Amino acid sequence: MKYTVVVVDDHFLLSQAIGGLVQDFENFEVLYLCKNGQDLLDRLKEPKNIPDLVLMDIKMPILNGIETTEKLRTQYPKIKVLALSIEEDEYTILKMLRAGAKGYLMKDTKKEILKEALQKVMESGHYYTSTVSQILMESLEKNIQTEIKDKELEFIKLACTDMSYKEIAEAMICSYKTVEGYRDSLYKKLGLKNRIGLMLFAIRNNLFTT
Repeated sequence: MKYTVVVVDDHFLLSQAIGGLVQDFENFEVLYLCKNGQDLLDRLKEPKNIPDLVLMDIKMPILNGIETTEKLRTQYPKIKVLALSIEEDEYTILKMLRAGAKGYLMKDTKKEILKEALQKVMESGHYYTSTVSQILMESLEKNIQTEIKDKELEFIKLACTDMSYKEIAEAMICSYKTVEGYRDSLYKKLGLKNRIGLMLFAIRNNLFTT
């Protein structure tokens, strides 16, 4: 059985190249290529065009990758999305994961990593880079039941949103410094280094669901 894939990228030559790579993978078949999110949504109106997985760029005209992923999550929840982008800032990655992406890769990723990512997303539901995965696995193996205080749990859920730390402080009715304290405490307890790692920990432990 082969998994079906659609590549969504506004750079046609790059889209073709990515599609060619995926087509060569033993367990995958490329259904078609799309130039943006709206193009994909239009094609999905035909049942025969619904893939198992979408390789999604982020910056695209008309409908970008984040907006498209959010629509897929609600309209086509069975379709898995793997982000493939040049964007590497924490905020963009966080937004894409929150939108529903099951993994995030950079476009300079090696062919072998792309193949592994596709396979992992289809088999286990998620794929993250080795660095982030190792951080998560170590924290989970060491202390999956780490004691998290009620306020820290509230902070985790809010940290999985688009809210800034200042907005989180306002929502929790506390000072910005207190919120920083919750953050630093959780990073230390869970062996994490950044907000993305915290969000992935929340997803893995069903504290927040994409």
